Amino acid sequence: MDLFSRMIVGWSMSENIDRHLVLNALDMALEGRQPARGLLHHSDRGSQYASEDYQKALAARGIQCSMSRKGNCWDNAVAESFFSSLKTELVHDADFATHAQARTALFEYIEVFYNRQRRHSSLGYVSPADFELAALPQKSAS
Repeated sequence: MDLFSRMIVGWSMSENIDRHLVLNALDMALEGRQPARGLLHHSDRGSQYASEDYQKALAARGIQCSMSRKGNCWDNAVAESFFSSLKTELVHDADFATHAQARTALFEYIEVFYNRQRRHSSLGYVSPADFELAALPQKSAS
């Protein structure tokens, strides 16, 4: 998640919560955003984020790692809020017959609804996509 706009920029789905899951999400985020070196990446203290592979991937791309301090759950409040919304708005009432159905629903939730339509109070009640669009430097008409 990009904390500036609350845009979900990288995500992945797997049967396991491991380093491969977060490495895939990181690759998606970096491919889509292509950030400059020095990006600050915040996560909780999960073993997948603390793994040697993940830490090496961050370092190789010039990304500075910031992890929550032990016992400070509010450090990751924005991400936890997203997962709460995801569960409430998609998962709790869903009954997916297959992994593929769940993946399609997740794609539609994140890429179509959450990023482009869902309004966020923290963004002045606009979607992450509209917030980013409004933040772009305006080209002067000449």
